[in-house]
Amino acid sequence: MFKDFRTFIARGNVLDLAVGVIIGGAFATITKSLTDDIIMPVVGAIFGGFDFSSYFVRLGPVPATYRGSLDSYPQLKAAGVPLFGYGEFITVVINFIILAFIVFLLMRSVNKLIARLEHEKASGQAEPAADPAEVVLLREIRDELKSRGATPPVV
Repeated sequence: MFKDFRTFIARGNVLDLAVGVIIGGAFATITKSLTDDIIMPVVGAIFGGFDFSSYFVRLGPVPATYRGSLDSYPQLKAAGVPLFGYGEFITVVINFIILAFIVFLLMRSVNKLIARLEHEKASGQAEPAADPAEVVLLREIRDELKSRGATPPVV
């Protein structure tokens, strides 16, 4: 069983998937920063200076020992107050849309590049394969015999 598992892991597809997951995780942090630090402040400024992450509805009581702000989603969440955080959900949806759009642009570019390469290959713009060394040598012998005026033997 271990041998089969090792064979499965050693396949290129599994390794490619692992690399994709790692790069995807790193890319997700870039997308989150892009959304949180660049896009959301601009959207907030356009729509009246609000932050989506601060929109929530308390679904339960606040503990008596709580000393933080009643308007702070992260503090209330850390205190264990049940919250309906629709603003945070909006931010996550915007993150997803941005990530999906970037992946779409990337795949669109790759597909165009592949189509262009296939078109060039189909139209014959690719260089022809070189002749084998034996064929080149035989052609040189033939050309030398022609230049000397000798007639090649008929077989």
